[in-house]
Amino acid sequence: MSDTTSSSIKGQPQKGVAKARGKSRRLAMQAIYQWQMTGDNISDIKQQFFDENNISQFDSAFFSELVSGVASSISDLDVLLEKYMARSAESVDPVERSILRIAVYEFVNRFDVPYRVVLNEAVNITKEYCAENSHTFVNAVLDKVAKEVRHIEVQSARS
Repeated sequence: MSDTTSSSIKGQPQKGVAKARGKSRRLAMQAIYQWQMTGDNISDIKQQFFDENNISQFDSAFFSELVSGVASSISDLDVLLEKYMARSAESVDPVERSILRIAVYEFVNRFDVPYRVVLNEAVNITKEYCAENSHTFVNAVLDKVAKEVRHIEVQSARS
């Protein structure tokens, strides 16, 4: 199901789906950040977020997939990121790093979500949570990753 093409998730209208997915990405960023900083068990962190947030306001399955998916494929995600950065993933600001990892996970594993949605969401979250010009770095890195991972989709969107 795509953020832009799905008519409903659990009976929500299309706009509600996009909003729920956006909230899920923000919560996933916070959960991944917490995991990166504490090293706590990812399942415990996910449960904490379920306990502390109104589950009807976000897509809990999507949130869970993002958090578990990033945690289980961190090495592969960082290899892709580091191809397009002049530094290691570990040297990137931890909030930016969590945003980048989630977006790359979506590029690689969620072909049902258009790459532009992933890219725009990552940039918007970066603008909301990070330093003033961080979004330009995040946008540049993710644009390059998208061209590699979603090359056919990127080419067709730009032609």
